[in-house]
Amino acid sequence: MAGSPGVWVGVDVGSVRVGVAVADPAGILATPLRTLAVTTDDALVADLGVVLDEVGAVGAVVGMPRQLSGAEGSAAERARLVAGALAQARPGCVVFLVDERLTTVDAHRRLRDSGVAGRRQRAVVDQAAAVLILQSALDHLAAQGTPGGEQIFPPGGQRTRRTKGRR
Repeated sequence: MAGSPGVWVGVDVGSVRVGVAVADPAGILATPLRTLAVTTDDALVADLGVVLDEVGAVGAVVGMPRQLSGAEGSAAERARLVAGALAQARPGCVVFLVDERLTTVDAHRRLRDSGVAGRRQRAVVDQAAAVLILQSALDHLAAQGTPGGEQIFPPGGQRTRRTKGRR
């Protein structure tokens, strides 16, 4: 199930904006899709559900913003909440939490290196971070048959488990 062929979506959950990226059906290349404004968690999950339906996603990877030590803070708790709500709202779509340490920092650096000015970065940095999250998961999926990280199951489903090769 985790290695299902089809379109995957990457999500970078922020407190103000959420970046969304999408993979091609072959699961080779992640590209930016859109940035969603955060109003409430319920509205965010509904908006993400619409995106998953629009692209016909078989899976979603949500970035897990761990601290450098590996500990989970309030941002990780929120990502876990969004991933769980998404798994519950879309039971036919597999959902994984994947380590995303420093992806936003890397996205800012890559945008700066490509000539995107500071203020213009704000509009697209969340999408760029979602691309990095998704591309890492796609690469892991191609090599290991799973996007890595932790699969999130809807309540009443299988227990949440960590997969081998966690990122």
